[in-house]
Amino acid sequence: MSGFEDIREHMEVIGADGVHLGTVDRIEGDRIKLTKADSGTGEHAGHHHFVSRGLVAEVEGDQVRLSANADVAILFEEEEGGS
Repeated sequence: MSGFEDIREHMEVIGADGVHLGTVDRIEGDRIKLTKADSGTGEHAGHHHFVSRGLVAEVEGDQVRLSANADVAILFEEEEGGS
């Protein structure tokens, strides 16, 4: 098992339940920037979302597993400005 520092581009981000939440674009500060392709639909489509370092439970292989299930973790996603 690895830590936040081992996260790299193109890793899959999954919830504690194993459900795909997104793909790592890059790390910016203490947040994971997800690719635009995983931005969802509606008003959230077409721009990057961020996942806080505090939600990362473990990094193993090519996956970043979060401490919350995907349907809950998505509620904690942040926008570019941090909100």
